[in-house]
Amino acid sequence: MIVSIVGIGLLGGSLALSLREKYPKMTILGVDKSVVHQKIAVAKGIVDRVVTLDEAIELSELVVLATPVDMITTILTEVLDKIPAGRTVIDFGSTKEQICAVANTHPKRDQFVAVHPMAGTENSGPGAAFRELLPGQHCIICDREKSRADSVALVEALLRDIGMKIHYMTPAEHDLHLAYVSHLSHVSSFALGLTVLEKEKDEKAIFRMAGTGFSSTVRLAKSSPQMWAPIFNQNKANVSRALGDYIEYLKKFKAAIDSEELDSSLEYMTRANDIRRILDGIEKK
Repeated sequence: MIVSIVGIGLLGGSLALSLREKYPKMTILGVDKSVVHQKIAVAKGIVDRVVTLDEAIELSELVVLATPVDMITTILTEVLDKIPAGRTVIDFGSTKEQICAVANTHPKRDQFVAVHPMAGTENSGPGAAFRELLPGQHCIICDREKSRADSVALVEALLRDIGMKIHYMTPAEHDLHLAYVSHLSHVSSFALGLTVLEKEKDEKAIFRMAGTGFSSTVRLAKSSPQMWAPIFNQNKANVSRALGDYIEYLKKFKAAIDSEELDSSLEYMTRANDIRRILDGIEKK
């Protein structure tokens, strides 16, 4: 089987490494506009060789679009235009409504499967890819009823074989939920990083005094702006709604602190502590 990864970054590269371990005879091709990424991907054994997009479409049984989401919406039509019958295209985008809207207008819609692996780190590029990123993690498939049964079966089999847990949502459900549990946390981390950098001009002081709490909270601010700006843009309505809800709670905390309402602060934090019960329960499943 031949699989092509378009966008040899953290997710695409990690998928390739997981597939390579599970299927040693699988041929994995890479497509990436960055010459540096191409060289790293070949050197790390992520891909067997680098090809053009047209070559990837012609040769592969499965084409994985793992670029930033704005690029996925740009090239998806071209890929579907050229994909031979019986082949499958999937995307790894962190948004789904706009990507699925593009696919829905295409006569080869049934050869496309909308996929989002719920995994990642603050690092990017093929140098950040590692085999253990995806196994054990959750993966969402959207609008599976619009895809050919054999395409869905192929994708599900590959994902399960590398150890992923599959769930199903509509694109609208996906984008709303992700705005709260993923996109909001990234905006918050970027904002915290900006706040501290603006107020703490002495960079050495930040590193000397920063504890594990600050480091873990601001970790996502190291994420790729080139990846996240298009995500915020494509999911702007849901991200704005999530930000609005978040800002309201920030205002409540500020008001309680300003007025020395200790009981209010305690009540907010006690209610927030319930997230531990929910997350611990999920981890045990």
